[in-house]
Amino acid sequence: MGERGGFSLSLLRRVVHMAAMAQSATTDAMRVFDRLLLRRRRERAADGFGDFAFLEEEVAHRLAERLEDIRRRFPLALELGARSGELGRALRASGKVGTLIQSDLAPRWAAARGAEGPALALDEEFLPIADGSLDAVFGALSLHWVNDLPGALTQVRRALKPDGLLLVALLGGETLVELRDAFAEAEVEVTGGLSPRVSPFADLRDAGGLLQRAGFALPVVDADTITVTYDTALHLMRDLRGMGETNVVLERRRAPMTRALLNRVATVYADRFADADGRIPARFQILYLTGWAPAPSQPQPLRPGSAQGRLAAALGGAEVGTGEKPGSG
Repeated sequence: MGERGGFSLSLLRRVVHMAAMAQSATTDAMRVFDRLLLRRRRERAADGFGDFAFLEEEVAHRLAERLEDIRRRFPLALELGARSGELGRALRASGKVGTLIQSDLAPRWAAARGAEGPALALDEEFLPIADGSLDAVFGALSLHWVNDLPGALTQVRRALKPDGLLLVALLGGETLVELRDAFAEAEVEVTGGLSPRVSPFADLRDAGGLLQRAGFALPVVDADTITVTYDTALHLMRDLRGMGETNVVLERRRAPMTRALLNRVATVYADRFADADGRIPARFQILYLTGWAPAPSQPQPLRPGSAQGRLAAALGGAEVGTGEKPGSG
């Protein structure tokens, strides 16, 4: 094998570490999600995913639109969580991405993307990517299942060349709040207790700090909400299963949900949230994270006290010293 789709396999070998992968640095305290279970559920969802890809596809297009405002081209990029391949197709169509390596936690999805170009099955928590080898990293709806998100972002930053781009989307803390509330109320009534039923997601207020903690420069975080309506909560849960997005929290209750609990969840959801037509809303908050690997060419903040002019002069006003009242002179 030599070249395929204009991509050199020797280059892929230089980008991907061939040495044995280091042991997990994730401590038990950091482990919230069962990543092996997530992979199995993603594998199981692969065959029928086309019927449930609407959320990922919409986010992929919104993410690609943000690339339109960036006047750069990225010769070598990595996509995390390729799944349907919609983001990859949008990135290639933009003309701003040269070679795109597509990856996924589920080997079946990675194999499917291999028909379009270079592809890898990899875990976002342990990126086997050489330092300083990529011009950009993209991802749509994958990183919200990572146990150590700051650690994963740090690995991405290390894999980027100076002034390399991170542009990813993940589910935010306001996602599925209606389902979470309905489960809490129904479970207390039916079982007399509570267990985690909806994944904890990153909070919008903390996202910028996560980028800074991972060492990114010029961090930008914005969010929007996609609301999908359903006939019942059971239809919503069917879609989540088809997406491969069902609960993988380690401390979840392992016993199967009873019919009584499911029916009560559906009733509570409808009673509390149904619209005038009897349909229920499901909100998905999408966080968009943009950051750049540090580089000397990037704009730098001025040192405190280094200003060469006065703000009052620039605004055409009078300067008032600390402790003085305006007009007291």
